[in-house]
Amino acid sequence: MDFDFPLRKIIHVDMDAFYASVEQHDNPELKGKPIAVGGGSKRGVVSAASYEARKFGVRSAMSGMQAQRNCPQLIFVKPRFDRYKEISLQIRSIFFEYTDLVEPLSLDEAYLDVTENKKGNPSATLIAKEIRQKILDKTGLTASAGISINKFIAKVASDYNKPNGQKTVNPEEVIQFLEDLDIRKFYGVGKVTADKMYRLGIFTGKDLKQKSLEFLDEHFGKSGKYYYHVVRGIHLSAVKPHRIPKSVGAERTFFENLSSEIFMLEKLDHIAEELERRLKKSKIAGKTITLKIKYSDFTLQTRSKTLPYYISSKDLILETAKELLYQSPLEESVRLLGISLANLNTEKEDEPPKKESVLVQLKFDF
Repeated sequence: MDFDFPLRKIIHVDMDAFYASVEQHDNPELKGKPIAVGGGSKRGVVSAASYEARKFGVRSAMSGMQAQRNCPQLIFVKPRFDRYKEISLQIRSIFFEYTDLVEPLSLDEAYLDVTENKKGNPSATLIAKEIRQKILDKTGLTASAGISINKFIAKVASDYNKPNGQKTVNPEEVIQFLEDLDIRKFYGVGKVTADKMYRLGIFTGKDLKQKSLEFLDEHFGKSGKYYYHVVRGIHLSAVKPHRIPKSVGAERTFFENLSSEIFMLEKLDHIAEELERRLKKSKIAGKTITLKIKYSDFTLQTRSKTLPYYISSKDLILETAKELLYQSPLEESVRLLGISLANLNTEKEDEPPKKESVLVQLKFDF
């Protein structure tokens, strides 16, 4: 299969159950046991779960109470983010031995572009294997990796042989790989979207590929174009060493559910203050304010408003958040409130590929 755009060698490295694995590594008594990082208090939420806990259906973002019901022998461990960050920096230093094109997505995963690399190694597959071994030697932790021609396929592939494995999707395998892919495995397709696709008769990449761009636009809006292209192996997003945030936010989970808007306003005041601090630290402003409300039954609601000008001050953020709070009656008592600012003054449109950079690459060793 020939592609009429530049092919890259992209590796997506994803640490295996990172927070939980760090805790098990640092405390050998926890090895082999079902543990959850966070979630220990009455209002707690699980940040991460070990593979032993996942067998019982314990997942991140699950309430601690539900996790305990799923797995009565579950051990809750208090998170130590300073420790996770320390190890993350050790792992990142290994990445930089191979390339400066490293795009961290979080503490435990990153994209690497090794098309041209510091080792002069033409095989991205072997580079990924070396990196995973170095991570194990340096930290005692395992990582999984996906290797392919773009970020989308590498991300999907990194889940295939977890934990402690890797998968390469070579250029000539890309189209078949995507056609065979369960739609739920497509990065960017969540449960709600997957259910909608099922109702439209879309179960695999092959089914998705048979739908026209007009059809996908009609049913999925802006995302339709994205689905249309990625299922054809087209994802031109480059690895960006310095990722620019799309939004900045702050939120609070409460020990007791709030039913009075008066109490909520007090909490919003503190959240807006924290958000202002983060914005000023990063020298960022934005136009779109979103109020996030999580109810006592865990349903989530967001309300947004876009202003004609950039803001970063607490007073203006709070004024808009109040307006959004009173926009419509609350459905239940509230367990979490959050405010985020998007449409930032840091955003730039990705430039389309220049015509002279387009090439057909017939051989591409992975």
